[in-house]
Amino acid sequence: MEINAVVLLPEIILALGGVLLTLLLPFAAREHQSRFGYAALVVIGVALAAVVGGWSETGSGFFGLVVQDSLTQFARLLFLLSIGAVTAVAMPYLEQQDLRKGEIFPLLLFAAVGMDVMVASTDLIMTFLGLEVLAVATYSLAAYRREDLRSVEAALKYFLLGAFSTSFLLLGVALLYGAGRSTHYRVIADTLLNVAPLTPLMLLGLGFLLVGFGFKAALAPLHVWTPDVYEGAPVPVMAHLAVASKGAAILALVRLAAQVVPMESSGWQELLWISAVLTMVIGNVAALTQTNIKRMLAYSSIAHAGYLLVGLVAADAAGYRSILFYLLAYAMMTLGALAVVQVVARRGEVAVDLEDYAGLGFRFPAAGVALSVCLFSLAGIPLTAGFAGKFFLLAAAVERGFYGLVVIAVLASAVGVYYYLRVMVYMYMRVSAGGGEAEALPAVVRIVLILCTAGTLFFGVFPQSLLKLASEVMDL
Repeated sequence: MEINAVVLLPEIILALGGVLLTLLLPFAAREHQSRFGYAALVVIGVALAAVVGGWSETGSGFFGLVVQDSLTQFARLLFLLSIGAVTAVAMPYLEQQDLRKGEIFPLLLFAAVGMDVMVASTDLIMTFLGLEVLAVATYSLAAYRREDLRSVEAALKYFLLGAFSTSFLLLGVALLYGAGRSTHYRVIADTLLNVAPLTPLMLLGLGFLLVGFGFKAALAPLHVWTPDVYEGAPVPVMAHLAVASKGAAILALVRLAAQVVPMESSGWQELLWISAVLTMVIGNVAALTQTNIKRMLAYSSIAHAGYLLVGLVAADAAGYRSILFYLLAYAMMTLGALAVVQVVARRGEVAVDLEDYAGLGFRFPAAGVALSVCLFSLAGIPLTAGFAGKFFLLAAAVERGFYGLVVIAVLASAVGVYYYLRVMVYMYMRVSAGGGEAEALPAVVRIVLILCTAGTLFFGVFPQSLLKLASEVMDL
């Protein structure tokens, strides 16, 4: 066992970049701080180059507490691309909102470090440390618009409920330590494998771990914070919460399920099944009545977390592969949709109701087309990545015999079609009341929209390449 810091090279780059930006920010004039986003993008680019350069390399480091394998590299790729997109749209956001506070950029880099460590860790204590790095950075991001009471309220709710869920996670760690005399994944896996059925102590420990991760992923019934926090947080921060932060929790659960919990463990699958049903149903039904598009997309993100749980319930290679595919598809369509929401919202984020989207498709055709493609994909319309992702998830569940879960997922998805298409009805079938003209798309936002829209369509029509990548990743 040795330190072998090379296995955390991308995280070291991100952390050093975040520290450097934090030290330089006080010396920059307020009107220039939004430009620090370009420096953050350079740091992200260097970290991404380190990931690509060491894609096929494996190993462990820091005395076996972290591992670099295909799942770690996939997670890094997902998080860096997501954080890069959020950083890009955050720069014009600061100008649009006249905030000009560059602290958002190092906070996003630190959040990326925490997310990477969560997935790369092979020990529950290290997983907890990664989660806390992510949490502290995200609490600060949620309160970024300090002069806005909604933002402060969102951060306070997120902090209080987050601290509460963290206590459950630590209790789960303690119970599993009591059952297996270790917090290392391999030792816990050996203990669980030799016990059939799982003891109440083990099930309780796993259940508490699910509470901790479920809060970050907004799984029902741990979702109550999501609509209020997403509504109050700045749009770029909402994008981070909905995509990268959620993805970190899901991928941490994937590693836990794939490497620690025995397949078809009695009690564990039932717990995931119930949570998946509640999450899909509550997310879609609650979104039906929303007229605030940020709250609607918040409930939508809850529903999509439920779809991802279907792959965890399947608990096999096909299910895990489908989760990875869907995470990338979900990232593209959600980031694209929120990029349009940011531009339409205008200063103060005052234009976030459905009425503000009336006639948008004619007033701003490019934004209308991009948002329509992303919403079609979120709804699971064929020839989009969202449809392909749902198909693979449900196919994995069918292969494992979870027919009831598949029926519920299909019905819940059908309900979701209504509130996604309702936005497009406003964009193309309602007349604008005037005075709500969308602003011109900044160049970086156009790039993000083009990439997200093109990716959503390309992987919807040709999903094989992305599915092949996901298959290679899950060959753990």
